[in-house]
Amino acid sequence: IYIPIGAVHRLENPGKIQLELIEVQTGSYLGEDDIIRIEDDYRRT
Repeated sequence: IYIPIGAVHRLENPGKIQLELIEVQTGSYLGEDDIIRIEDDYRRT
């Protein structure tokens, strides 16, 4: 799946088999300090 820059998204695994996610980032900046959490069930900061 491709998620464009700025797209609000969420991942859920409704199946019974454990999900393994491999994230691939592209571009000149690969940091994560630009993440804006809209809603976070795990209360991460």
